[in-house]
Amino acid sequence: MTSEIANTRVVPVVTRAGHEHHGTTQSGGAVRVSGVGPQHTPATRIWFGKVTNEPGYRSLPHHHGEAETGGYVLTGVARIYYGENYREYVDMSEGDFVFVPPFMPHVEVNMSTTEELVWLTCRTPDNIVVNLQEVDDSTLVGYRRA
Repeated sequence: MTSEIANTRVVPVVTRAGHEHHGTTQSGGAVRVSGVGPQHTPATRIWFGKVTNEPGYRSLPHHHGEAETGGYVLTGVARIYYGENYREYVDMSEGDFVFVPPFMPHVEVNMSTTEELVWLTCRTPDNIVVNLQEVDDSTLVGYRRA
């Protein structure tokens, strides 16, 4: 085998705990770190990471452009507001999965004022985050800050 062929060998790439990529777009109180993504692995059509919301924190209104998003609530109690003036919502808890369609404006919320919310999130083709105009907390039914 020539060295040229050896250099193109495909192997698993591990992102060790504490070495995640933090250069991803943020959205207010939703903090994203990337474990797999084009910015730090050979991945070309997927982003997979962890999103955390401290107790009582929420994201800014945002959407994910053309990206399809799959989420999994690892720990905590979550709510996603969407629709006109963010009047509609879905609630999730540990073990629940969610699909968020491309271009759908939404707000991700930690409904607990005492416990952290941790999501595992996967997006294709990449972690696209487009922040939108902020809304007042009072427009989000049932939400309160810590």
